[in-house]
Amino acid sequence: MLRNDIQFPFGAVYFRKSNPPRDDWERDYATAGEDGLNIFRHWFMWSAIEVAPGVYDWEEYDRQLDLAAKNGIKTIIAELIHAVPDWAVRKYADALQVNADGTKLGSSMGVSAATGGFSNNGGGAGALTLNSPEVKEAAGNFLTALATRYKDHPAIYGYDVWNECNYSADVDYSSYAKAAFRRWLEKKYGSLKVLAKAWHRYSYAEWEDIEPPVHMAPYPECIDWLQFKRDNFYNQMQWRIDTIRAVDQKNVIAAHGISGSIPNMVANGCDDWLAASKVEIYGFTWIQARKGTEPWKTWYGVDINRAAARGKPFWHAERQGGPLWLQPQVIGRDKDDGRVAEPEDIRIWSMTSFAGGARGVLNLRWRPLLDGPLFGAFGAYGMDGSRTPRSDMQSAMAKWANDPAQAVLWEAKPVRGEVGILVVRETQEWDYLLNYDRKEKPYPEAMWGAYRAFLEQGLQPDWVHIDDIDSYDFLYFPYPIMFTAEQAARLKTWVEKGGTLISEACPGYFGDRGHVGQVQPNLGLDEVFGVREEDVEFMPDIGHRIRFKVGDIAVDGGGLLQSYRLTSGTGRGYFDDGRLAVVESRFGKGRTLLIGTNPSVAFYRTDGRSNAAFFAGLVAWSARTRHVTLSNEAIFARIHRGESASFLWLVNPTRQNQTTSVSLAEGKLSGAKAAWPPEFAFDADRLEVPARDVLILPLS
Repeated sequence: MLRNDIQFPFGAVYFRKSNPPRDDWERDYATAGEDGLNIFRHWFMWSAIEVAPGVYDWEEYDRQLDLAAKNGIKTIIAELIHAVPDWAVRKYADALQVNADGTKLGSSMGVSAATGGFSNNGGGAGALTLNSPEVKEAAGNFLTALATRYKDHPAIYGYDVWNECNYSADVDYSSYAKAAFRRWLEKKYGSLKVLAKAWHRYSYAEWEDIEPPVHMAPYPECIDWLQFKRDNFYNQMQWRIDTIRAVDQKNVIAAHGISGSIPNMVANGCDDWLAASKVEIYGFTWIQARKGTEPWKTWYGVDINRAAARGKPFWHAERQGGPLWLQPQVIGRDKDDGRVAEPEDIRIWSMTSFAGGARGVLNLRWRPLLDGPLFGAFGAYGMDGSRTPRSDMQSAMAKWANDPAQAVLWEAKPVRGEVGILVVRETQEWDYLLNYDRKEKPYPEAMWGAYRAFLEQGLQPDWVHIDDIDSYDFLYFPYPIMFTAEQAARLKTWVEKGGTLISEACPGYFGDRGHVGQVQPNLGLDEVFGVREEDVEFMPDIGHRIRFKVGDIAVDGGGLLQSYRLTSGTGRGYFDDGRLAVVESRFGKGRTLLIGTNPSVAFYRTDGRSNAAFFAGLVAWSARTRHVTLSNEAIFARIHRGESASFLWLVNPTRQNQTTSVSLAEGKLSGAKAAWPPEFAFDADRLEVPARDVLILPLS
């Protein structure tokens, strides 16, 4: 149900009542249209529109769409039912969400919109629980009225549901949520007797005896609570979609997350794969002022969304266009580290997303807010709506992206990466519970460390969900301490059919429901890896002391230590104390490499100063051929292929011009005019990429 009336959606989030000022709207829309912007998203806050039960004030929102139609700008309606009316907080006081400590959520002023009705700890879930039938009916009436009013407006493009798909780790312990949890458990287990055995609790007399766990720890009841919350909130997302679709069957349904699957898929419900599966266009918020400007982070933000979208169009739904003041994420950081966005920053941040496959971009503010703690933040235009060098850069890019000459560029898509970083929700789930009260968090360090290590080896590392492994023949599994028997069987079959798997220590050490396997590697994987465990050490707090060698390469470990004795495999590396650390094996048509610690953690913690040579050796061992080989490691390359044309993207995130030579595994540089920058002078032997810019070259 995608629209084709915009070649490349390029715009911003505009109206977050009460900013920008009403007197500026007509001028702002005219400026946006002149500058080549073609799409706006507005926050349609339940708390700002339904001013009394059944009484709606649409006037300011009507004006936004009318001005959009007048100026050739399409509108995305961001429904915000998690911004609840104050009358609803009073009327449905028994349905306030409850934190783990028993405190109730309330109605607060919004940080990103100086408007009441936001919860003080609900994340994207709101103060009132949708598990209450009365609250759900009231919110549904608002969504129905919203879609009914605007579905046929000439400026409508579609709806964005559930802003930044996430929820607080501490909610919801209301009576309504508890009742929903018990129903979920009854459906899963069928009887209290079966549940009691699974949970190791033997004195439940009635379903009402069950209380959700408050303290998170590695037990089956906590696994079920985390999985229930995920199902519950995402079923509510589906209900939002179904409610709108009951009225409007023609306009786009979109959503956007925060690229939070690593490491917040479990704690905060940032499951990009699940969210993307429900909508036609997915997107992501990624703000360097909050995340940092290291190149690997910018690549991560887009790459995980491309993976989660599974071929669907996706947008950089909220991209920074201006500074950020006084917020905790920026305090103490360098000025150039995203705190003051320069025009060249907007260019490189946007272009990196496009190189990663994003096919739309919205600045998260058209112009800055004038009220609240985020005053002055993120806007490409001035506080008064005037043009700035940043908005001029944005305008130039918007006009370029929508030039008909670029149509073939946007039809081309990134090719599959040479290596996949394996993502298993259950693994993250268990690590979250296992390390809940510990300062050591090896899981995100391992995941990000492995991704960065391969990225900086000149590969395109793709994030690969366990359900999608059949599309890849080479996978790296960082910190794989827990997964299910079914997932282990799937991996085993995948290797047997010819897959190449590199795994770090303790694969499947914990099996279904977190039960430790008595034979390690667990779940039948000892056959796949050709070893049995000799020793294991769970001491991530001193994991940095682990050392091993593969040939002449000294490697730093991290996280865990697992040593082995051979069954059918071949020893390839040893810990400093002589224990077997690395084993190569063949299984069926495939092969494996098992590493008895987490070198990815050491890579992450040292910013790549440790283990770069080791990961280079893994690339050589895998016999991967890079899509692109560059002589300059400061530049990143991506290949996009389409039916009509293919392109090489060279991305230079540094503050100096960079030159490189290029070797392609397939195709060659055509010598035709560059897609960007327009003034590029072609020299195949010495390609120069300007500072904080990209070079996009056609391939033949």
